[in-house]
Amino acid sequence: MAAWEEILQKHTGERCWRLRHPSGLTILVDPKPGYQSSYAVFATRYGSIDTAFRKDGGEEETVVPAGIAHYLEHKLFESEDGDAFARYAKTGASANAFTSFDRTAYLFSCTDRLAESLEILLDFVQHPYFTEETVRKEQGIIGQEIRMCEDSPGRRVLFNLLKALYQNHPVRIDIAGTVESIAEITPELLYGCYHTFYNLNNMVLAVSGNVMPEDVLAVADRMLKPSDGRRVERAVADEPAEAAEPRVESRMPVASPLFYLGFKDHLPDGRCRTAEELAAADVLLEILAGQASPLYARLMEQGLINASFGAEYFEGPGYAAWLIGGESADPDAVAEAVHAEIERLRREGISAADFETARNALYGRLVASLNDVENCGDILVSDFFYDREPFALIDAAAALSPDAVTRMLRENLQRSQAALSVVSPAE
Repeated sequence: MAAWEEILQKHTGERCWRLRHPSGLTILVDPKPGYQSSYAVFATRYGSIDTAFRKDGGEEETVVPAGIAHYLEHKLFESEDGDAFARYAKTGASANAFTSFDRTAYLFSCTDRLAESLEILLDFVQHPYFTEETVRKEQGIIGQEIRMCEDSPGRRVLFNLLKALYQNHPVRIDIAGTVESIAEITPELLYGCYHTFYNLNNMVLAVSGNVMPEDVLAVADRMLKPSDGRRVERAVADEPAEAAEPRVESRMPVASPLFYLGFKDHLPDGRCRTAEELAAADVLLEILAGQASPLYARLMEQGLINASFGAEYFEGPGYAAWLIGGESADPDAVAEAVHAEIERLRREGISAADFETARNALYGRLVASLNDVENCGDILVSDFFYDREPFALIDAAAALSPDAVTRMLRENLQRSQAALSVVSPAE
């Protein structure tokens, strides 16, 4: 019989429990005594980047239309007996789902009747139902969603940036695909992708909040059947370190120009950053463009940015980037100021005070995030898919050295790895 493994987060005392269920599914539970709400997320390592893959270690590569993972997510809520949302309405749970670049997740939050809602979650995700009629109907619905997304300036500025940064990696393709690509989707293709990626060995269940491990296990024992040991391998894109093009611009009906300046983080082997590397990347971004940084103060004083200005480290298997963006009357001037600040930091070094301020800011945010059950569940899923221990980033931030951040600065954020995406007001 499988046994629970206790994982203690030494800096905060947070305890979570991990179990490899006999079905093949990894289960992670983060009990929070005294909390009223619970959150569950059932996710598969399957996202929009998985348009090419190899099954069972074979040599032959399977290629599928862009947007099929997102399409499958939409269709999985349906069954011969109705849809899953109607079932959740009877338990009072608030349910949703999403497809990202590297995963598809089905989730709900509730304040009671957790076991019943968990049964619904594990049931409908394991029972696909597709017909020619329902697939054709969904093509119209998702096609309309794609056209609406094309009218979103925020989405346009981001995906234009990804196309400027990446030459070959499928992260450059919109998660929903295109109207043309989804027209190629058939029930047979959906079933094929489902049986390839929705194998319990390729999935994880994370539950956080007012819950105990034995409660989750009781439901899992009732609802899960053993999966076969089939494996699936993502195709690794042949992606150069340099950006595809340095600048891209679109015009849309916006009041003020939107921009994203991105610096490509080259991960050629399809891996993700370790927790230690991720902490260094986050602290470096805080030092460079955080609200306490000299650059932020100067740009604000000059009127080049406003409160929309922000920065984040964007990551996934084989792709990652430092993103800095917001609104600006002169995005090119902001980009040049960022490049100049990077060169100054390389030349003068990172001061001990700036390092401590940035590290403490990161550590504080991470610890505060443990109070949110949904955030905890999502972190558990990310850490699992990115081969990190649960909440490992907290320990990594606490132990981070200035040398690690300096090394990250020296090896990254080069002009050749940068691209600027701008959405300007229509003429």
